[in-house]
Amino acid sequence: MFTELNSILNATPDSFTQGEFILVSDRQSDASFLIHHFLSFYLRARCKVCFLGLVQSFSHYSAISQRLGVSLTQARERGQLIFLEGLKESLSILIPQETTTESQAMDFLRDPTVGLQRLYEFVRSSVSSDGGGEEGVEEWGPPVLLVDDVSVLLSLGVSAGAALDFSHYCRATVCSQLQGNIVMLVRCHGEEAEDDGSDEGSEWLLKGLTHQCSLTLHVQGLPTGYCRDIHGQVEVCWRRRRGDGQHTQKKLFQYKVHDKGASFFAPGTSSAVL
Repeated sequence: MFTELNSILNATPDSFTQGEFILVSDRQSDASFLIHHFLSFYLRARCKVCFLGLVQSFSHYSAISQRLGVSLTQARERGQLIFLEGLKESLSILIPQETTTESQAMDFLRDPTVGLQRLYEFVRSSVSSDGGGEEGVEEWGPPVLLVDDVSVLLSLGVSAGAALDFSHYCRATVCSQLQGNIVMLVRCHGEEAEDDGSDEGSEWLLKGLTHQCSLTLHVQGLPTGYCRDIHGQVEVCWRRRRGDGQHTQKKLFQYKVHDKGASFFAPGTSSAVL
């Protein structure tokens, strides 16, 4: 958990905004450190976390979380963390084995045209059951959905439109109905593409998700190139709806990732758009 980032976002595990859809994106850089931050943050906040790990194994996330002072194994054993290991689930479908239980959440791998309904049902079931009222079962705070990363679905044959539908339904359930939070990572490869009218690909997915979210953190390399003391920059954008319309505020921070955290430096660039 990165205390400097908490200060920027005006959030602590004891006090944070509920009902937020947070979009993390990167371009020619790696924003995965923010996923690890939000994972440790919400577990410390005693939220019920559903994590769709589509990129790495459970042991990978567990090792990094351990360095941040959080045990994913204990969180999963207590029922606080529901973890979908996308790599293992995908392998069980692509290479079926008699001893392997078939995954319903990843059914779209058998037929991408069916969409992501089963994956959504997995999310809804995970965030809706908190165990409250059951003897010997801990009661958790508001639910949180983390996805690392949603653009992987495109490479698995899912259309960008289906991915946006999935995020829309998740937002309606997690953010609106249950007053929980969503954190999604989407990766854009290469330079920023011109708008050629295409309705597929990571660029179009990024634009669609940006319209849905209330907070974006976009990670990119330094425009001046490699620097040993600064790893890149993060543009933080808040979107708030008020009576007279939507207000947008942007701030730019440079950062350096350490083994157990990250340092953020504000170069003094910010803007507000009404």
